[in-house]
Amino acid sequence: MEVYRRLAQREKKPENKIILQKIAEQESNHYNILREKTGQDVKFSKIRVYLHVISSVILGLTFSLKLMEKIEQNAAIEYRDLGFEDIAKEEDEHEKELLSLLEEDALNYLSSIILGLSDALVELTGALAGLTFAFQELKIVALAGLVTGISASFSMAASEFLATKEEDSSRSPFKAALFTGSAYIITVLLLVIPYLLLGDDSENIFGMAPHIQALAITFIIGILIIALFNFYVSIAQDKSFNRKFIEMIFILLIVTIISFLIGLILRESFGL
Repeated sequence: MEVYRRLAQREKKPENKIILQKIAEQESNHYNILREKTGQDVKFSKIRVYLHVISSVILGLTFSLKLMEKIEQNAAIEYRDLGFEDIAKEEDEHEKELLSLLEEDALNYLSSIILGLSDALVELTGALAGLTFAFQELKIVALAGLVTGISASFSMAASEFLATKEEDSSRSPFKAALFTGSAYIITVLLLVIPYLLLGDDSENIFGMAPHIQALAITFIIGILIIALFNFYVSIAQDKSFNRKFIEMIFILLIVTIISFLIGLILRESFGL
């Protein structure tokens, strides 16, 4: 109740504000009925309310609401077990009403974000793997990775701008390009970080040379990015987390192995 009320106060879109206010009123009615039946007055958790509001600011309104609904998905069943059929019916309607709140840039331009993120993960992880085994010097690999990644981010943004202009949709070409380029360059920076933090004279860990350590950490970062992004999509768009996660990990692994082999071949061929 308190979460919906505070989100309604913050919401600027009139249609979203109306739905949030309606749900807040319904939750308030539910609470009053339960308090009258049980004789107990339960205070809301300020920490949970604060976390949900903050998540809506950082991750978007739709994600925050759907995550909250998933956490409370058993509420309708419990209400029915207690004989509160009307309350259970209104709880079931919440998710349907929340679907109409999908008018957010982060969701409208999700395909552009996916394009930038997935391309950066596959292309740059593959490039870093090849460069790592070709040069085996962290700073050179980091420099080459940054130049390649930043240049590619502008190229991807330009391509998305032109592609969106040809679409018969309400999406803004500029926003689509901005989301694609931003997703790409943020991913690039995260993947290159290990090469900047480690030094060529770093201690070997588990028998791994520094350049192998950097590549391993980069691969782990890639997996974490994929996991977090797919968690977001699975909540916001009710998609399967496991299928998409495994698919992206498999592609990342295959490209890394192929690039690793190419790097070794080129290193031997040029006598580096």
